Amino acid sequence: MKKAVAMQYKAYENNAPKIIAKGNGEIAKKILEKAKKYDINIFENAELTELLMNVELNEEIPPELYKAVVEVFIWLHKTEEKAQISK
Repeated sequence: MKKAVAMQYKAYENNAPKIIAKGNGEIAKKILEKAKKYDINIFENAELTELLMNVELNEEIPPELYKAVVEVFIWLHKTEEKAQISK
């Protein structure tokens, strides 16, 4: 079954990224559709998704997941840089 988790990080408001949406099946599909609609990059990692599914909605991710999530944000930053260069 497809799963999806959406995170948000506001540097001046949060200590760590927080979970703003998560779900299985149809809910996961809607999360992914909304991301595509707003041109939000999608990072796929089943193991990390599974761990993030255990975090409550609107809660910051726990410190033990910081390293894994930092890698996602590095990937996102590089992806956005490449997109800027290609414009």
